[in-house]
Amino acid sequence: MKKIVLCPNPARDVGFEYTKKYYEILSGRGIDVCVCPIFENGAGEIAAEGLRFSPLDAALDGADMAVAFGGDGTILRVSRLSAPVGTPVLGVNLGKKGFIAELERDETDMILKALDGENTFENRMMLDVSVIRNGEAVYSDYALNEVFINGIARSLDITVTSDGKHVISFSGDGVVIATPTGSTAYSMAAGGPIMEPAIENIIMTPICAHMLMSRSYILSAGAVLGVTLGNLGSKAAYISADGGRMFDLSSEDTVEVRRSKFVTRLVKLSNKTFYEKVSEKLGGR
Repeated sequence: MKKIVLCPNPARDVGFEYTKKYYEILSGRGIDVCVCPIFENGAGEIAAEGLRFSPLDAALDGADMAVAFGGDGTILRVSRLSAPVGTPVLGVNLGKKGFIAELERDETDMILKALDGENTFENRMMLDVSVIRNGEAVYSDYALNEVFINGIARSLDITVTSDGKHVISFSGDGVVIATPTGSTAYSMAAGGPIMEPAIENIIMTPICAHMLMSRSYILSAGAVLGVTLGNLGSKAAYISADGGRMFDLSSEDTVEVRRSKFVTRLVKLSNKTFYEKVSEKLGGR
């Protein structure tokens, strides 16, 4: 490896304790290392620490690996920027759950395995999402975990289709459309299944549907999902991808979700299985 980008969340890696540990290990091996905090307010702190700073979007191009320090939200943010340029991502969990993270905070030395070529890569499917209004796309984004459609303190009338065919119509708080990677995130909290993240399917989970029988649906990775809202009246609704910026929805909008051309390439170093990790992080529940 010739170039590695370190991406700390300053709120998680307080004082850049872990960033500096990795910086010393990597630079000691002759690696070109630059530090790119995922929030702009961290740039000044990096400079004060004497570490070389670069803007993240510029640094990722041509990098052999990006290391994200934080919780799942941090890793998601780095992954969203890394996917279009194909840079592999290694997550170091400094948050609470860290389902996407490969390493825990006490496993610093395991980065040496990657430098010695003792790692593998795992591709994770992503989702493309767009909002169609009066025949035109007014919003587009992509997600590694999920697309979330929600009413603000009001229930929504929602119809879901797959490849143009009716799946379900319901009134409820919203819907989560997730990848297998996102199955352990909001989808699971809403009652969805836990799926091995390396497989390829799309999960659709209604949120608090006003129905006697409401279940998640597991659809083909090649399916194109359509989520159409009924008349909102005075209600407010929004959509977001991976917990990012919210976009306001209007009556009769259709949200289209499909498999993305992008994938997130995660660095694998641990010998733990996915189910071992889930059991540890959920306390065996």
